[in-house]
Amino acid sequence: MADQSIPEARIPAASAESANEGTESAGRAAGTADAPGSAGGISRRKLLGTAGATGLVLGAAGGAAGYAAAPAEATPLTSLGEGRAMFHGKHQPGITTPLQARGHLVAFDLAAGAGRKEAAALLRRWSDTARRLMAGEPAGSGDTDVARDSGPSSLTVTFGFGHSFFARTGLEKQRPAALDPLPAFSSDHLDRARSNGDLWVQIGADDALVAFHALRAVQKDAGPAARVRWQMNGFNRSPGATAHPMTARNLMGQVDGTRNPKPSEADFDRRIWVPESGSQDPAWMANGSYAVVRRIRMLLDDWEELSPGEQERVIGRRKADGAPLSGGGETTEMDLEKTDRDGNLVVPVNAHARITRPDQNGGAAMLRRPFSYHDGFDRDGVPDAGLLFICWQADPLRGFVPVQRKLDRGDALSAFVRHEASGLFAVPGGAAEGEYVGQRLLEG
Repeated sequence: MADQSIPEARIPAASAESANEGTESAGRAAGTADAPGSAGGISRRKLLGTAGATGLVLGAAGGAAGYAAAPAEATPLTSLGEGRAMFHGKHQPGITTPLQARGHLVAFDLAAGAGRKEAAALLRRWSDTARRLMAGEPAGSGDTDVARDSGPSSLTVTFGFGHSFFARTGLEKQRPAALDPLPAFSSDHLDRARSNGDLWVQIGADDALVAFHALRAVQKDAGPAARVRWQMNGFNRSPGATAHPMTARNLMGQVDGTRNPKPSEADFDRRIWVPESGSQDPAWMANGSYAVVRRIRMLLDDWEELSPGEQERVIGRRKADGAPLSGGGETTEMDLEKTDRDGNLVVPVNAHARITRPDQNGGAAMLRRPFSYHDGFDRDGVPDAGLLFICWQADPLRGFVPVQRKLDRGDALSAFVRHEASGLFAVPGGAAEGEYVGQRLLEG
């Protein structure tokens, strides 16, 4: 849980490039409910017609999608269904798309005997289904009608390949070196059955039924070609739930998302996206990224025994507003050298926010886009809850790995979390019109 998570605020994309994987929303900022006396609410057809007619791209006030921490006018909940992300584009959706309220992560293994041909057919089916559902259309033949009355609800579907995929399809020579297995960490208590996988799918939406509908469609599309290896469900605060857009909180109650890299920063592309040229990655990964996925259980009973002040010293930030203990507001630069009257560092040397700062890790940075999760209580009433940690970077050996190694050596938060599952996936660039995701790998 580095101090770099993506803020929750729904702020418009500032460029056409970010817009291609941002959201096309008519009325997200100004949606209205049906007039009094109307029957049945806003219809799916009406939502889609309105979105297509206006062609707005999440407003036009400037700023990068989902990154601004400054207060803005609240998004009315009645506009949630109208948000639409674009399937085709330079990058896949679901990476810089603003945080969604619901999420599903699912990994598949190819079936025995399935190879490159079957994988290509599967990615073609998945891409067509994702394109349809993200436009608010039925999945195709055999649609379950789960989301029949909903708009697109900012649905995104993102696809990636695991290390084992390349041996199963005879594509070992196309496997990126950056996809080598992650090293072991002292905080790991990994369940291998819930880690890795040949194929990975990330689903996000602002409506739970829309998200489940996409999950079910993806699972059905797999058919005999692949079987589910593991699946996890997550959530975030719904847009419009607060008086103004705010940085998200995690299940520890901490503001979690202040220092995420922003597309407006000069080095964002270099840190997050695989370049089109001049890279050691294979050509099919151009404009893609690498996703590290970790199921991090929060030991909430232990955490909640700490006083608020003790919790703040573990993190290095005030719980109320996310401001650094050295003073100021949420976005104020942390003063790592400031001391109190007794000469003690105000931000403790092992505080989580201090350890995870890029300038304390040789500039290592990653774009974090997590979901919280809760999978019930054990027989003693202990919650199985925490974070579905997802981070994006051009090279995990320069992004995730050095920061996690630093955390391993003395993060105060380590006593209150446990890493229970892990995966690393190569996520290729977006599909052009007429293409499916991964086509340049599978047909190259």
